[in-house]
Amino acid sequence: MTIPHVKGRVARQAHVGLPEGTCEEEYARSGFSGAYAHLYRSEPPVGWTRIEGPLRPRAFDPTKDATPRAGDWLADRRALLANDDVVVSFGTLTAAMGYAFRNADADEILFVHQGGGTLESDFGPIAYRRGDYLVIPRGTAYRLVPVDNTALLVCETRGEVRFPERGMLGQHALFDPAVVEVPTPEAGASTLAANAAGEWELRVKRRSEITRVFYPFCPLNTVGWKGTLSVQRLNVADIRPVMSERYHLPPSAHTTFVADGVVLCTFLPRALENGDPEALKVPFFHSNIDFDEVLFYHDGDFFSRVGISPGMMTFHPQGIHHGPQPGAAERAAKADRTQEIAVMIDTRRPLDMLAAAEAVENTDYWKSWGARG
Repeated sequence: MTIPHVKGRVARQAHVGLPEGTCEEEYARSGFSGAYAHLYRSEPPVGWTRIEGPLRPRAFDPTKDATPRAGDWLADRRALLANDDVVVSFGTLTAAMGYAFRNADADEILFVHQGGGTLESDFGPIAYRRGDYLVIPRGTAYRLVPVDNTALLVCETRGEVRFPERGMLGQHALFDPAVVEVPTPEAGASTLAANAAGEWELRVKRRSEITRVFYPFCPLNTVGWKGTLSVQRLNVADIRPVMSERYHLPPSAHTTFVADGVVLCTFLPRALENGDPEALKVPFFHSNIDFDEVLFYHDGDFFSRVGISPGMMTFHPQGIHHGPQPGAAERAAKADRTQEIAVMIDTRRPLDMLAAAEAVENTDYWKSWGARG
């Protein structure tokens, strides 16, 4: 039996009615589902004046990468953060891929930040648009054919991507599985053309190396399929976030996909906690004891963060606090709803920040809290 202890000045319920002159920190294991303590502090744990050493909150904008584009999907999707379970990249595509691609290392989740077009695959073609998640199982050959410039957040996972268990919320919570779409094969649907030698090219990634395979026919030639494994499409417009008007729910309530060591959540416009004037409306302070946290800001007004615009990313590693920046609580007090769309990727293993992210980093981001703002 786990018995919670109560010592000193505390709120009667988590995230509601904080003692005057305090701020609340959630100190919890396994994200927000394990052993926990709520610490009530007289000053915010982000009220630092200096940080020396590599551990600090970080922010960067992959859309501002000035490196010349190669016009090639694999060359232009640049890895930003990585560990043994996941690689997070950002890529752009201005023209149709001249080859098919198969990732033999990982499942892929492509989040469409900008643009639209068609994803051709072993399972057939399927249109994509802004705000789509495209889930591509490991070993699937595919090709992107944009109709306008396409920018994609890419999450490669070693483990199989799956939907989370909904528990007592029921199987239709967050989104009805019936809204998830899959491709329908069409004979001759692929527009992939042969090269000058009359060959069609397939590139295969295995152990981060590329093998090029050539055929005398288009390898995207499926005419039918059946089963439980396929490319899948889910748009953020079809996700209906869980809400509570009297309690600030943890980020895990907004989980969209899970894989081994990785959780991906979607934050969407929703009503704020307007049913109790003492309920927190902003995220509580926390220090990510067991997870690194990455946020990709897709669209809207990010009221808990200043200096953030669509296309930017923040990285909050294990071991150092983060939470609402100065002024966020005051802005939230005047608001009834959030107006933001963001993708969160939490990882059990620590992430390494790679050169492509460092090249577009806002190195002063850690100062955006400040001792007094």
